[in-house]
Amino acid sequence: MQYDHIVIRYGELSLKGKNKKQFIAQLRENLKHKLKPFSNVQLIQSRDRMYIKLNGQDHQPVIEKCQDVFGIQSLNLAIRVENSVDKIKEGALWALKAEEQVKTFKLTTKRPNKSFEIGSQEMNQILGGHLLSNTEGITVDVHNPDVEIRVEIRHDATYIMAGKISASGGLPVGTTGKTLLLLSGGIDSPVAGYLAMKRGVQVEAIHFHSPPYTSDRAKQKVLDLAQELTKYGHEIRVHVVPFTELQQKIFREVPENYGMTIMRRQMLRVSERLAERENILSLTTGESLGQVASQTMESMNSINEVTNYPVIRPLVAMDKVDIIDISRKIGTYETSILPYEDCCTIFVPKQPKTRPSREKIHQFEDHVDFSEEIDKALDGIETITITEHDLTKSEFEDLL
Repeated sequence: MQYDHIVIRYGELSLKGKNKKQFIAQLRENLKHKLKPFSNVQLIQSRDRMYIKLNGQDHQPVIEKCQDVFGIQSLNLAIRVENSVDKIKEGALWALKAEEQVKTFKLTTKRPNKSFEIGSQEMNQILGGHLLSNTEGITVDVHNPDVEIRVEIRHDATYIMAGKISASGGLPVGTTGKTLLLLSGGIDSPVAGYLAMKRGVQVEAIHFHSPPYTSDRAKQKVLDLAQELTKYGHEIRVHVVPFTELQQKIFREVPENYGMTIMRRQMLRVSERLAERENILSLTTGESLGQVASQTMESMNSINEVTNYPVIRPLVAMDKVDIIDISRKIGTYETSILPYEDCCTIFVPKQPKTRPSREKIHQFEDHVDFSEEIDKALDGIETITITEHDLTKSEFEDLL
């Protein structure tokens, strides 16, 4: 025997009501895309379950791919057997013996197929006795077992599972709308994008590029970060905004200590215009309250004034250490710390205003017209589509 199926267990979407089918349909589409590299596997959906039939494919790389799919709470390796007591006993014993260093087990039988002649409790007794009599040094522990053997007797067959593999949870990407992520080359914004995607949001990104002050390597760094995020959403469009003229005018015409605040306001203005053009309903940033001068309550209040769009801030109440931990987990940290500056790290004032006054900001902006530069920035946007199955950075470097 060998494991021939993976059982998909839904997360939060299992609690949905009338629209549950839409969430499951989107999860199915996301899984189909994720499983493209495995031409021999099949995705099978029943009324209340989803399975992957392995057809001889090694299960480990398939599981690793599935663990990145939002909407899946956990996975179970399973063997599929006929609905006969002897076959179920044989499969349960194999599943227990396949586990390493097991001293205790728990057995749970579910019987969705009510036409099966033996009830769940009686099957537990039959199977438990069979496992105990055919193993040595293994006992039952219903409270804290080393492994739980799960038996699900369904109409088509019985699925026997051992253990549980955790996945990402959340909601399937594409079920809760689309957002425009302000993606810099730092640690925070990719994590914000990841957390937005975990809530089912499809992400597009906007990046403000200021050559010659920011290099092509800085731009490539952002594209590499988007590439890492495609593991969770399979495609991300990155809109690269030529920001040099607008940024130069800000720091030429505005007092230095207010330059950062007004620059952020122009970024939101450009982002809102682009979002409207692309039919995107929200903006997402990597702001964390109190982390830097532009992320104080007063700064956020002043910067946010320029947009009516909802601004999603997944990191707003998180510690930097927690953000870094997530960035390591999702694979963006090593790219984020590469020493290529983005437009937010150049022209940094020596003493940025941490409590900017809206009144003063209005005075400065009343005397400087940024509309021409904003229009030029929007007209000059370069849009790059990144997909999960594009060449990775390391593969690209190997070709050079």
